[in-house]
Amino acid sequence: MADATTSGVEVLSASEVAAIQRQLELLLESSHFSHSKRFPPFLRFVVDQTLAGEAESLKERTLGIEVFGKDADYDTASDPIVRVTAAEIRKRIAQYYQDPGHQNELRITLPSGAYIPQFHWPQNGEEIPQLAKAAHTGLLGAPLEFLPEASPTHSIATSSREPWLVAAGLVLLLVFTFAGWLYLKSWPTELDRFWAPVLRSGEPVAVCFPLNHFDGIMLRDAANPAQQRQLKEDTSALVVDDLQPLASITGLLTVHHQGYILMGDNSATLTDLRRGPAIFVGAFDNAWTLRMTRGLRFRFGNDADMTQFWIEDTQSPTHARWSIDRGLQQATHNYRDYAIVARFLDADTGKLAVVSAGIARGGTVAAGEFLTVPGNMELIKARAPKNWDGQNMEFVLSTEIIDGRSAPPKIEAAYFW
Repeated sequence: MADATTSGVEVLSASEVAAIQRQLELLLESSHFSHSKRFPPFLRFVVDQTLAGEAESLKERTLGIEVFGKDADYDTASDPIVRVTAAEIRKRIAQYYQDPGHQNELRITLPSGAYIPQFHWPQNGEEIPQLAKAAHTGLLGAPLEFLPEASPTHSIATSSREPWLVAAGLVLLLVFTFAGWLYLKSWPTELDRFWAPVLRSGEPVAVCFPLNHFDGIMLRDAANPAQQRQLKEDTSALVVDDLQPLASITGLLTVHHQGYILMGDNSATLTDLRRGPAIFVGAFDNAWTLRMTRGLRFRFGNDADMTQFWIEDTQSPTHARWSIDRGLQQATHNYRDYAIVARFLDADTGKLAVVSAGIARGGTVAAGEFLTVPGNMELIKARAPKNWDGQNMEFVLSTEIIDGRSAPPKIEAAYFW
């Protein structure tokens, strides 16, 4: 049998190779990989190359070219897709083997800092021949000639227990029906699928929100609270309308036991944002949001006087816009606002970025609802491709603002890549 950490195919028997290939399929069929388009091809390629004796070719540039279709001279320093993908695969493999029932399986690992997989056999020496044999015979157990022959005595005994078998069959049918109902009930919603990569990252999430500058605050008299006085004092504060989406998003993270760090946009640094996934709330009052969305298909814009604000489609020949007139917004508080919601792998940080930002504050509120209310996220089904949750995505939302309050969001445009 091969050594516990052997990666060279020359010392593996045919049955062991078959066992590794079957274990690879079990990994890729699990929920940790089955919803992704990027991770399965990567893991399959490095395992297949290793089993074929080509482990030495598994370098970052080679993987970028062969798996992700990069040019031969692409800059690996500025494009970390191979490193980022490998890191995520390591986490997903660890999560798979932590799930109940997988602890004693053959282990395929991807050591940190390398792209050559290793194969770890279970401690119980009896398990590997069984696994290899199952892979070699199509998972149907032993070949036909090894199955025990039925005897007349065995047949008579079975026949005499038919009423009991019927009852047992009905019980099993009920059990499987109930299990199926529980399975469907636990099937992930679109909201679950959107947030899964963030929640599975294993890293604290940075929540970057806008802080507005004020040169004075209103204080009340202790003896007469009805009396107020404005004191000059430089301070930064969160606007109430930005608080609602911020509370909804951090509440979602808390429910899923996901750690997070709150950061004002004026204090967050690139170093901070490279430590894990980041969520950006607000647009024109959050410099980081504008930086992060600048290279996306849908991005924010405004005129020089800052009286007109919009979201534009950079791939539209006419640069189609969804716009707001600042004067109308202030005069009536009844207008249509627009927002960008996005989830993508950011090239500068190498981490996932989530954007929840409206042109005005009503749009930001609607974006926060879209990202935290399951019924709203279901709207993407009609526009999303199959296995969309493994892709980058961006949406333009609209919401009617009536007396300053946001109506439920609607999708105006969607883009997946």
